Amino acid sequence: MNSVIHNAQIFDGDRLLQDHAVIINDGLVEQLLPQSELPSDIEQTTDLMGNYLVPGFIDLQINGGGGVLFNNAPTLDSIRVIGQAHRQYGTTGFLPTLITDSFEVMEQAIAAVAQAIEQSVPGVLGIHLEGPFLNEEKKGTHNAENFSLIDDRGFDIITGLSCGKTLITLAPELTTAEMIQRISDSGAIVCAGHSAADYAQSKQALEAGISGFTHLYNAMTGLQSREPGMVGAALEDNSSWFGIIADGYHSHPAAFKVAVTAKYRGGAILVTDAMPSVGSENKSFVLNGETVSAVNGRCYNADGALAGSDLDMAAAVRNASKFADIEWLEAVRMASLYPAQALGIDDSHGRIKSGYRANFAALDQQHKVFATWIEGQHSQHIMDAQTG
Repeated sequence: MNSVIHNAQIFDGDRLLQDHAVIINDGLVEQLLPQSELPSDIEQTTDLMGNYLVPGFIDLQINGGGGVLFNNAPTLDSIRVIGQAHRQYGTTGFLPTLITDSFEVMEQAIAAVAQAIEQSVPGVLGIHLEGPFLNEEKKGTHNAENFSLIDDRGFDIITGLSCGKTLITLAPELTTAEMIQRISDSGAIVCAGHSAADYAQSKQALEAGISGFTHLYNAMTGLQSREPGMVGAALEDNSSWFGIIADGYHSHPAAFKVAVTAKYRGGAILVTDAMPSVGSENKSFVLNGETVSAVNGRCYNADGALAGSDLDMAAAVRNASKFADIEWLEAVRMASLYPAQALGIDDSHGRIKSGYRANFAALDQQHKVFATWIEGQHSQHIMDAQTG
């Protein structure tokens, strides 16, 4: 069935097109054309009344949403709830993220994601396994009791998803270049994070197959004048990308701007690292047996340490534009095209273009989301005035 979104300012991923329309057919973009050239036989129409239509956001790091933490309930139903919670903020593609847990829970989470993809749960692109192959020196709020080194069983588990994308965060100094290469050769995307690796070790890991860095600045060695650390390696390298959390807590706005400015265009990717509080009225939850609270957009545990974020992707886009002093449409790319490139799906996601998936977010003049489309399926959203 054909449908059309018209009377819109359409950002196709490259240009902002005025007075344009997009025709959708069977979940794909059939045509992007000027308003004046619309055919008369369209069955369904949506009038955006001059507002913006942008490629749907893709989040590579979502721990939870809608009151659900993926670790606490690694099930198909949880993935549905999490996806719906983030969809209202423009996220049309995501990786449910499992932070460090037992091998048994990892297997459950991977099976749930496989089931979600098989059943076409809206937005599910794969899984992000953030641990358990991490360094205790940079554990953050991860449960170090579940940390381990990668053995053959661990390799088989983390490469066990037969559909979709698998992203793995590990501490490269705790494994070998051969293992990193082996994981990369399996088709998984390997990122460095929660790591005490120095600059030289980080460079070696990049040569071995590391593609990206998880939540830049956080849980990694910092940039110093004589020891650039993992942050320095991430900023310097022109073949990798980094995720970065634009909430003003995980990195100071000035540090955020420095990182985005230093990296090549396309190398800085917005992630939320979102927790169950996003899209939920309940602003506290349990992580590893302790209560985490979200206050004024900041998630913290009993010790006052950061524990994920209360950030949604639409807010991340607005913050990124402000923090880095960049055009807001470049911030949109950081949330759509660039993560699609990181996942290797930019031939079908991240643009509004003929043949691409019809995954969009409609934004008002304040850049807040009021509607989304996933595979051409429309959902209207009523946003809280302070979010979205």
